[in-house]
Amino acid sequence: MKILGMGNALVDMMIRIEHEQVFDEFGLLKGGMRLVDAAFIDRLLARLKPLPVEIAAGGSAANTMYGLGKLGIETSFIGKVAADDMGKFMTEDMLKSRIQPRLLQGIEPTGIALALVTPDSERTFAVNLGCAIELSPEDIDAEMFEGYDIFHIEGYLIQNKELLDKALQLAKEAGAKVSFDLASFDVVAENLDYLKSIIGKYVDILFANEDEARAFSGLGPEKALMEISKTIPVTIIKTGDKGSLISDGNQIYKIGVIPATSIDTTGAGDLYAAGFLYGLVKALPMEICGNIGALLAGKVIGVLGAKMKDDKWEEIKIELNKLV
Repeated sequence: MKILGMGNALVDMMIRIEHEQVFDEFGLLKGGMRLVDAAFIDRLLARLKPLPVEIAAGGSAANTMYGLGKLGIETSFIGKVAADDMGKFMTEDMLKSRIQPRLLQGIEPTGIALALVTPDSERTFAVNLGCAIELSPEDIDAEMFEGYDIFHIEGYLIQNKELLDKALQLAKEAGAKVSFDLASFDVVAENLDYLKSIIGKYVDILFANEDEARAFSGLGPEKALMEISKTIPVTIIKTGDKGSLISDGNQIYKIGVIPATSIDTTGAGDLYAAGFLYGLVKALPMEICGNIGALLAGKVIGVLGAKMKDDKWEEIKIELNKLV
């Protein structure tokens, strides 16, 4: 089976910080995501200049495609980058990760997601979407969706509702199941009515963390799961170090976590989605799908950023064989 992803094509810049004072200085909400301009990113980098910066290709849906590609699933990704060094870096990184990039060329510079990682491993994002936001309904057509079994899309694309509407419609017309990641609690809160309308109409698989589920339903994780799963075939609510909850409409599965030392939670939800979708395309039981998601999430929080080295993936494949 083949999986297509679409989202904001961003290059992640990750900085570990010891103190949270910078959040107040720059008006950032810990654990949240704020859209900013390029000048804001420059000021924030200048403020944190003595600290080392790690760079990796990122974006929520792209991270999920990365995990699936590493597990041997045929994937592709639709996004927009510039003809600059960061755009070239993202294209090369996707090819190395066995993702077929369908990266269109934009006018503004390639987007940047600056992640500030605190000692508790929480990450806070300042994001300049750059040309990622230039991805438009005119850029996509039916041919792009042909032959894919699952279409995975991130909620961060909500800044362009016409694009989101068209993509979801094209995916359904192509016969693909739609997997949707709610992305961020503040995105959910600001676009609640719209999200409820498209999720009820198009979505087959919904990923949310505890905060996103609460923003979506007004309920705690277990009650949110029961409420959301009335209209969604498969619902997954991730509850951090408590694990995750899954509903297939008939049964609720409680999934634990693997022992891990958390360094950075960047990419944990994205890699969980990769593991879960891998299990799904392999027609594995829901509980096993959740355990594979937990395995990938537990491994990625032990490194800085959403990318893992080959030796870590070898560990994952050994443990994956034990699960299935």
